[in-house]
Amino acid sequence: MDLPTVWFVAVAVLWTGYLVLEGFDFGVGMLLRVLGRTEDDRRVALGAIGPVWDGNEVWLITAVGAMFAAFPVWYSSMFSGLYLPVLAVLLALIVRGVGLEYREKVDDPVWRARWDACIAVGSLVPAFVWGLVLANLVRGMPFSSAGVVDAGFTDVVDGYALLGGLTVTALSVLHGAVFLALKTRGPVRLRARRLAVVAGVPVIVVVAAFLWWTVSLRPGSWTVLVAGGAALAPALAVVAAARGREGWAFTATATAVAGLAVVVFGSLFPAVLPSTTDPALTLTVANASSAPYTLGIMTWVAAIFLPLVLAYQAWSYWVFRRRLGGDPVAPEPVATT
Repeated sequence: MDLPTVWFVAVAVLWTGYLVLEGFDFGVGMLLRVLGRTEDDRRVALGAIGPVWDGNEVWLITAVGAMFAAFPVWYSSMFSGLYLPVLAVLLALIVRGVGLEYREKVDDPVWRARWDACIAVGSLVPAFVWGLVLANLVRGMPFSSAGVVDAGFTDVVDGYALLGGLTVTALSVLHGAVFLALKTRGPVRLRARRLAVVAGVPVIVVVAAFLWWTVSLRPGSWTVLVAGGAALAPALAVVAAARGREGWAFTATATAVAGLAVVVFGSLFPAVLPSTTDPALTLTVANASSAPYTLGIMTWVAAIFLPLVLAYQAWSYWVFRRRLGGDPVAPEPVATT
């Protein structure tokens, strides 16, 4: 396996890790006011992601950084063609981060409700837009004769792209509900479990439809098998949640998200950004990668530091593995209005 292929796999793994880990953060944010009927319930829900949400965002920074260093042409073409959607993601992530940090700063229900709305919107927008981005990667984008992405609104937003956005959003909701059922006790756990069971059927339909459309656009023998497993996983999650097996349910939703990402990147290879105007303009692993010397240095750096980062994140999840909700979650010191 040559270095460009190694780094394509690495980028795919980083994006997969980001979608799996940040997916339940997005789900919890969107469900904050749905499952959190009281302020104590909402504190429990936020406490479940509190120690890990910012660390999960590091996967996004690493994935984008790896794309920039290993495939600069792919990076510049994709993000310039999807400039406005990506800008919406950045603004939403900023709003969500501020909301998570500031909602407890003032002891006022209206203040908290407004920040809760910011958290919900700041979770919904990235989930939807990343699904739209994945769909655009699979379908391809129009290139000008100069080899530059020349995409208008209707080129970026069509039925397939909207279905991609809806799929990632729906999976994030199910993933977040199962995560809360796994990490909490009491009423939040019961509501999360019920929601996972009720929401499971539409999620299964949406995920199956998107995966079927994806493998129809980019058929491949092994991606069809992965797509089948990813489509089945939400159903297994619903069954496990209904039986109170939250650990298995979370494993199933994580498998569904990971399988979705694997199907997308597996369907692309060896392309990284197909051209819908002229196949000769398609960006591939070979023509979009950095020089071998750059990739070699990156490989050594990743081999040294990536295991350390993974070990630290695994340790943090182990430390904060206990369920929340047995006792009231103490609020931070706040100012009064």
